[in-house]
Amino acid sequence: MRRIEVARLPLGALDAANAFMAFHLEAARVLLGHDDCTALAIVLPPAPHDHRDWRLTLARDLAREATPKRVNVVAGVPGEARAASLRFLSDAPGVTGQYLVCHE
Repeated sequence: MRRIEVARLPLGALDAANAFMAFHLEAARVLLGHDDCTALAIVLPPAPHDHRDWRLTLARDLAREATPKRVNVVAGVPGEARAASLRFLSDAPGVTGQYLVCHE
């Protein structure tokens, strides 16, 4: 499973969505275009609940676009919860288009 990690995004939901689309979406598409990429995890920092909609939309729409490759979005600080989610996704061939929020 390939991974893109985004360390920082703006605090506001609209600004964060715009920043991701402007600076990270193309990199995700490039990775998904590689023949040896079967799955992609986009790792984002924690955010307030009002970011949920754009993050879930990102996961669902990019997964549809990349089918049969898998795309999921994981949010959380580095730690065991995030690591466990990423381990699960790396071995979950039927899981795609999901937004997972990790709490430590």
